[in-house]
Amino acid sequence: MLRAGKLPQRVLEGLLAGIPIFRDPRVILGPCIGRDAAAIDIGGGRVLVATTDPITFAAADIGWYAVHVNANDIACMGARPSWFLATALLPVGAADDLPARIFDQLVRATTELDITLVGGHTEVTAGIDRPIVVGTMLGECAREDLVNGEGITPGDRVILIGDIAIEGTTILAQEASDALRDAGVDHGLIARAARFLFEPGISVVASAQALCGTGKPRLMHDPTEGGIATALHEMAAATSATLSIDRAAISVLPETATICDALGLDPLGLLASGALLAIVPGEIAASIAGTSHPGGARVIGKVEQGPSRVILGAEDQPLPMFERDELARFFDSMAGE
Repeated sequence: MLRAGKLPQRVLEGLLAGIPIFRDPRVILGPCIGRDAAAIDIGGGRVLVATTDPITFAAADIGWYAVHVNANDIACMGARPSWFLATALLPVGAADDLPARIFDQLVRATTELDITLVGGHTEVTAGIDRPIVVGTMLGECAREDLVNGEGITPGDRVILIGDIAIEGTTILAQEASDALRDAGVDHGLIARAARFLFEPGISVVASAQALCGTGKPRLMHDPTEGGIATALHEMAAATSATLSIDRAAISVLPETATICDALGLDPLGLLASGALLAIVPGEIAASIAGTSHPGGARVIGKVEQGPSRVILGAEDQPLPMFERDELARFFDSMAGE
């Protein structure tokens, strides 16, 4: 039986294997694990980069969410997010002002990132109990600037910019505040965490652009559902190599740690927009980590020869794999009470 959240990686790999994507020679990168967007050669040395992502867990600020999450995917390919389309599905019986609120959020977010809102679709849909916004973002870059995992070799370093589980933390603070208070979490901490959407924020566009400016990364990835652990496993699949990770180097904000402890969740598997993972050449890793990137940059591991897997280097044990996001698991547990 299917459960809320991403399809398990093994299931998705099987589905993607049956897609004949390269019938069109202009497709540089099609659907695959560990890549955030597709890339299409449009001539003149330019590449069109395209992605789509829905917002389903969050209800507040859903339009703002949709723009930033999709912009992150484009930026992780080394491209500039430029054009956005949104499909807004609204539940029957929603407040009359809901469409206007979502449109205001879309306009605000696209204005902040200098993105043009070029179209979409809006309807009231039976069978859903909360709004859903599905975004499609387009961007472009020069062919030589495309970041698509080429050239990864043993000795390359894994970089983390920002803190993990920011998105999951802010959703829990907003949607599970009663459960958190019942668990004894301080009201002020819940209020601070509820603002994580904006500060430190879930956008990695500036971080990705800064990283590309200090030396071209081999691969960048935006951790979302399944948290940083799932993102690292996806990167290992994309690189066909072993990633050896230092667990102690992965930073967790105090508010995230407190909320996860209170609800019995693991921050490694919690929705993680707001962090940026990258693989960079070993010879430039130290200079990147020493640079003032938005959110702070640190080396958390390295690429090693071996099968596609992620290990905790100090323990030589596999990094846990989350079949579903900890947020989905929590909400399902609450629904079953």
